[in-house]
Amino acid sequence: MLQRIGVSSLDDLYSDVPSDFIFKGEYDLPDALSEQQVRDFFEGLAAKTPRKTVFVGAGAYDHYTPAVIPQITSRSEFLTAYTPYQCEISQGTLRYIFEYQTMICNLTGMDVSNASMYDGPSAAAEAVRFCLACTRKKSKVLLSSTLLPHVVQTVLSYAKWAGTQIELIGSKDGQTDFDALCNALQDSTVGGVLVPSVNRFGIVEDHEGFADEVHKAGALLVEYCDPSTLAVVKSPAEWGADLAVGDGQPLGIPLCYGGPYVGFMACRSEYMRKLPGRIVGQTLDAQGRRCFVLTLQAREQHIRREKATSNICSNQSLMALWVTVYLSLMGPRGLKQVNDLCWEGSHRLRDGLLATGKFEPLFEDKPFIKEFVLKPLCDVHKLQQALSDKGFFAALQTEEGYVSFCVTEKRTRKEIDALIDVVKAL
Repeated sequence: MLQRIGVSSLDDLYSDVPSDFIFKGEYDLPDALSEQQVRDFFEGLAAKTPRKTVFVGAGAYDHYTPAVIPQITSRSEFLTAYTPYQCEISQGTLRYIFEYQTMICNLTGMDVSNASMYDGPSAAAEAVRFCLACTRKKSKVLLSSTLLPHVVQTVLSYAKWAGTQIELIGSKDGQTDFDALCNALQDSTVGGVLVPSVNRFGIVEDHEGFADEVHKAGALLVEYCDPSTLAVVKSPAEWGADLAVGDGQPLGIPLCYGGPYVGFMACRSEYMRKLPGRIVGQTLDAQGRRCFVLTLQAREQHIRREKATSNICSNQSLMALWVTVYLSLMGPRGLKQVNDLCWEGSHRLRDGLLATGKFEPLFEDKPFIKEFVLKPLCDVHKLQQALSDKGFFAALQTEEGYVSFCVTEKRTRKEIDALIDVVKAL
């Protein structure tokens, strides 16, 4: 191989690396360990990071994962199935992707879903490109400042290198400022608007009239959603949106110290061919039996790179299976119950925290389900340290100086009351 590429040694492969940066010593590798010793080592390592009770959301939520999900997803026909391209031997993979697409469409009210994205923020960034691809000769997309910060930053990163103009729309009373949006839509270069269904303050936003103004300006409306809440709040389709994106992590995927997650993207049928990734469709085989095939594949390796609509979604197919199993187990009634428990717990915590006198309320007339912010009247660092010392991960500080709390169905009344007691003792 070295001869083929025209070098004489492995060292020649690194000839452009300054010698000061090349390690020349012996590697300090430990002696071989038995299986039990390796287990003991990593258990000891894990013990150094004690688990805390999570009362923080901000885009990653500690929802319950039914025990059957990892058992099903770890079956060899799913875990080792890398690609669905050969339909004659990939019916299992194609089937669950088709079911995933169907469930995402049911949640969002959209006509078509693709076969998953990397995560929610990258799905939002792809949505920006989607808007400009559908509204030719336009170059700007409006983003609500009430979107999650990491979503905004990811969109800005994508936009910078694509030459896309991004303008942030301010907030009023804790949600996207409708008047500011209307003013920004006077710019004829605007091709899309991205707003959150549930925003970074935990507020369920009211988007009445948004779609009318956006469409009047010749642009597309995109809703960024927490899919678990779509069981009880208006869907993107009901708000008149053209595209729905978000992160599927709240649908039973563990926090996992950062990954893997799964992004979803669904749109109205007229924009189907602009969706990145792939779409699985249903058909009949030669014997007239129901079967599944890849219907659309707008991916780099299939068409010219400059014509591709971006994104490769391999690992996310496994996470799409995870979401599919979760939604199948929960059903509409189970999803509603999850939101009922979140609502009950979060309101109990908010009322208890306000009663301590250490906080002031914010956005009192705005509805929330599991996440909320308060104005602290105490030292936030001391608050966070006191909670951490008692085993709680809570009171995440926002850029405005507010503190954010989140309660999922996993949190018990005992845990909620214990957190309140810590605050009382400050």
